[in-house]
Amino acid sequence: QVRLVESGGGLVQAGGSLRLSCEASGGTFSWYAMGWFRQAPGKEREFVLGISRIGGSTYSADSVKGRFTISRDNAKNTVYLQMNSLKPEDTAIYYCAAKIAITYSNFYVPARSGDYDYWGQGTQVTVSS
Repeated sequence: QVRLVESGGGLVQAGGSLRLSCEASGGTFSWYAMGWFRQAPGKEREFVLGISRIGGSTYSADSVKGRFTISRDNAKNTVYLQMNSLKPEDTAIYYCAAKIAITYSNFYVPARSGDYDYWGQGTQVTVSS
């Protein structure tokens, strides 16, 4: 059983930056592909960015390309979401998710919420205009 805890959310002005962290415990972190999702009020949860279990491959939603990046530090059991040039439409609860991927390619990056096995509790990001 993997436990995921997000941190780093908050209130930021449009154009600003935030870095979210997600620390995992209870499993072998390098076995898991990791993803970030978000859910705005009244909307469905959507994929933001994902990273393969070794970190050699990432995949981004078009809405955040060039502004958000994902990285991971397997020694610290942590995945990060760096968000730059934030817009009011980025306001959402951001969730970290883990997909056990030991039987997949080192470059496997799942992009659907149903692919993921474990979820964090979420952290709120609010971007003011």
